[in-house]
Amino acid sequence: MNSPTPNWRERAAALAIDGRALVDGERIASASGETFDKHSPIDGRRLGAVVRGRAEDVNRAVASARAAFDDRRWAGKAPAARKKILQRFAEGILAAKDELALLETLDMGKPIRYSLAVDVPATARCIAWYAEAVDKLYDEVAPTADNALALITREPMGVVGAIVPWNYPMIMAAWKLGPALAAGNSVVLKPSEKSPLTALRLAEIAVAAGLPPGVFNVVPGYGGEAGEALALHPEVDAIGFTGSTRIGRRMLEYSGRSNLKRVYNELGGKSAFLVFPDGDVERAAETVADSMFFNQGESCNAPSRVLVHESIAADFAARVAALAPRYQPADPLDPGTVMGAIVDETQLDTVLGYIAAGLADGASCLAGGRRARAETGGYYVEPTVFDGVTDSMRIAREEIFGPVLSVLRFADEAQAVAMANASAYGLQASVWSDNVHRAHRVARALRAGTVHVNQYDEDDITVPFGGYKQSGNGRDKSLHAFDKYTELKTTWLRINPA
Repeated sequence: MNSPTPNWRERAAALAIDGRALVDGERIASASGETFDKHSPIDGRRLGAVVRGRAEDVNRAVASARAAFDDRRWAGKAPAARKKILQRFAEGILAAKDELALLETLDMGKPIRYSLAVDVPATARCIAWYAEAVDKLYDEVAPTADNALALITREPMGVVGAIVPWNYPMIMAAWKLGPALAAGNSVVLKPSEKSPLTALRLAEIAVAAGLPPGVFNVVPGYGGEAGEALALHPEVDAIGFTGSTRIGRRMLEYSGRSNLKRVYNELGGKSAFLVFPDGDVERAAETVADSMFFNQGESCNAPSRVLVHESIAADFAARVAALAPRYQPADPLDPGTVMGAIVDETQLDTVLGYIAAGLADGASCLAGGRRARAETGGYYVEPTVFDGVTDSMRIAREEIFGPVLSVLRFADEAQAVAMANASAYGLQASVWSDNVHRAHRVARALRAGTVHVNQYDEDDITVPFGGYKQSGNGRDKSLHAFDKYTELKTTWLRINPA
């Protein structure tokens, strides 16, 4: 028998929010006693008070993480033992799926259907995958002469600071936590002040699963306070950051001002979606609309720059505009909703500002372009499609982080590649062509971390995620993520003759 569909509004009304930090295995208030109010972008309601972490709170969390690492309560466990605890952590995430999904939706506005079907399962799958991977990584023996033995071993980095954004709070946290914890590090996580609630709950679940106190700590707060203190801390050995390119630059500055800690930035994007006349135009239009308007367009890899051959551009733009009504924003707590709320008023104003800039620059708005559902007290924007966009326009060059798609025209393959690569970013791209030779040529020519061919945004934990140029460095996901959170040690032994 199928269980009844939850009444999400009733559950939201009954939900008790605990906004205290989690340090050394316990929920605690901030040293100053300060908090900030967290409101939901769905309707502006106050969800509760959250700890406003500052340097003193970060110091306490880092000291706890350092003590846990130095006494090897976690790093000293056999990989198989760490695996079992992380597997229980993943199981605990799935057991709490309804609560976590509701927190995620209330916190940052995404539809409950996707919090349940995408975010929670992906978070658990990431933790479980790295749990399974950790006892299958082998070290190396270098091919030295017979009179030496050179061992190359992978060791945990130490204390990892993880700073994650508000658009996929659980998934982005898991991409850092999975490899960092599996490798034996201790972690201090600073979630975005716009979406801190699931991070705090994840830490509780981890402790309940058997993760030793101090190994995973969460300090919520503002970026310029808690985030800066974490990035500057001399006892933090590495920072895993996902966020804007502007703040990514600061992370590198903080490293230089402190202990030259490793910094791994996963930053912005302005992904190009190239459609050639010999591609499946109808399916390309459906795919770009689905990908662009998913998560309210608040995705670093959103295909917001659609480059279409001039012979089919008008038809393609009209097709996408005709699809826009499917994605009209609605109540995120309704299981039928496919597009929810923008995360807060600041981001709403940013998105509307870009729409105004597009109109002022002469682009043609074929669909959307307005705020929606203002009467609810929440922050919603219609799915917006611009045609007649040129490279010089801000909407073609800058990351918007909202449901705004731009159609640009190209004359030939060479121009398409040049336009795609002209961006400061290089996170993802897509090529649509039934000519296998063209598809391979263009894919190889594009400067992006992931190039999709005749699809977009298909994904798996086994493949790396990251970008070229100002989209960052290092890779999340896959076995390559272990490179960010481990050191390679060479142990050289001289073998004396008999």
